[in-house]
Amino acid sequence: MLFSFKDDSKLIEQLMIGNENAYTYLVTSYHKPLYIYALSLTNDNASAQDIIQNVFLRTWKFRKRLNPDFSIKNFLYKTTYNEFINDYHRTKAISLLERTYIEALNESIDENNSELIKKKIDFVNDGISNLPPKCKKTFLLSKKEGLTNIEISEYLDISIKTVEGHISKAYSILRKKCGGKLSNILIILFNNKQLKSKYY
Repeated sequence: MLFSFKDDSKLIEQLMIGNENAYTYLVTSYHKPLYIYALSLTNDNASAQDIIQNVFLRTWKFRKRLNPDFSIKNFLYKTTYNEFINDYHRTKAISLLERTYIEALNESIDENNSELIKKKIDFVNDGISNLPPKCKKTFLLSKKEGLTNIEISEYLDISIKTVEGHISKAYSILRKKCGGKLSNILIILFNNKQLKSKYY
């Protein structure tokens, strides 16, 4: 029953174990006030909607990291503000990301061999799949999912230094295995998806 989730600690405990009714209650109870708050920050309906959607998705995705002793309302408002800041920086950086991606794509296309590009991408994918398990997971959370080192640290319950170590190790292994233009291939492989998700 929805009314059983009115107590914060009970609600958070149920969220942590994956109770979808608790998540429904959370969204039903907080979507409107959080949207109004996000709108006051962005002055843009679409951006506010995107921010709130991300807040609820991240809350569910990282639900096991919630603390039953904290106020869920304060947590959601703080997360909304942080998401607004992240969205602002992403929007500001998108033109640079677009330019970097286009330059990398053009440089690859200049080779006049689309089959060779495909083989290089397949080769990099193969190299990623053969990374040590922890190293691979950390690398994909960073490059494919777009999580920050801090978010990866919290999600995997490891130190930021360990996260940085895994990512550096992944780059080192992939460079040795895949040779030159690794960065360009990674940009095409992952940032292309990020650009599409930004606009579609």
